[in-house]
Amino acid sequence: MTSVQATWLSPQAYGRLQRELAALREPCDADADEYCDAVRRARRLRIQRIHDLLVNAVVGQDPPDDGIAEPGMVLTVRYDDTNEVETFLLGARGAEHCGVEVYSVHSPLGSAIAGARPGERRSYVPPSGVRLTVTLVRAVPYGVHRAATVTRRPERVVKTRGEPTPVRGDSPRDGPKLVGRLVPAPGPRPADPGGQRRVRAGDPA
Repeated sequence: MTSVQATWLSPQAYGRLQRELAALREPCDADADEYCDAVRRARRLRIQRIHDLLVNAVVGQDPPDDGIAEPGMVLTVRYDDTNEVETFLLGARGAEHCGVEVYSVHSPLGSAIAGARPGERRSYVPPSGVRLTVTLVRAVPYGVHRAATVTRRPERVVKTRGEPTPVRGDSPRDGPKLVGRLVPAPGPRPADPGGQRRVRAGDPA
């Protein structure tokens, strides 16, 4: 009996594929011409592809954080000939949209790097036909990678009118610095120059 290999999917990809499959299965109006026949064939192939992914999917179960390259891990590799570094998810290409490149375990690079540990070198032949060698630098579960790349929202400072604004990095010993122009403290108003007597040279004191 032939065993079917499970496909790792993130929860986001699983939900997106379910919605796409439901939309593709809706009836559509099409004329009976060659173009529409090609569209229908493409729809049937896509439906079958999504169905196979969903049936054999392992959803959202991060692999162990042991540094071994396997589906569901975000890998960082270094190309030995150029020292160029690339980071990608080992998963289902065409299903994941996670802000990082995705390579399938059936791709030349994916099949070569699967099972490697950090520091191991693997060689593969891409479609160009030129053999390349890569070194696995790092492998982390997708969930760990996603949590580390979530943008932190800036702090919101709420203050009342007239409250001094502290500057980040001020010394607690010195107290917060004030941002803005200095306003003199209230005090007695100066005398009106227009009401003072002007004294000129030669005038009696």
